[in-house]
This record gives sequence, C-alpha cells and structure tokens, in this order.
Amino acid sequence: MVMYFLVMSGFLSFVSVRKHVLNMLLSLEFIMLGLIIGLMGVFMEIEAESYFILYFLTFAACEGALGLSIVVALIRTHGSDFFYNFNILEC
Repeated sequence: MVMYFLVMSGFLSFVSVRKHVLNMLLSLEFIMLGLIIGLMGVFMEIEAESYFILYFLTFAACEGALGLSIVVALIRTHGSDFFYNFNILEC
C-alpha cells in the first residue's frame, strides 16, 4: 500500500511541478524509491533471491547521477534550470 502512495505521489508531483528540471528529477527518484520498496515486498513475499533489487538500485543511482550531470550542464550553458527557458530550435 505504501508503494502505491509513493509512486502515485511522485507521479503527480512530476506532472504538476514542471518548472524546474531539478524538481522533475527529484520526482523521478521518488518514483524509483516507491518501486524499490514494492519490489522488496514482492521478493520477500515469494521468498526469492533479491539480486534484482541490487541491479535496480544500481540503475536508479546511475539515473540520478546522469540527471544531475545534465542539470549542471544546463545551468552552465543557459544560466538556470527553468524548463520553459529552453528552446529546442537553438543550438
């Protein structure tokens, strides 16, 4: 039940707060946290090995590091992380 609350609140935050790229990344990490908790519950219930959770955590950490590096690059090139300031047509 907690997993559904975490995933849905992260998704609602991701959809409703789209001004800053950093807020969007935090919402994605919140969704990943809910999915990890859900996977832990499923693997504990079926009494299986939980190596998949370690792989999932690794990909979540890589996704977070890649997102932060993109935010740093955007701030250095554009001056802020406002999502509406970016023009796709500019190079």
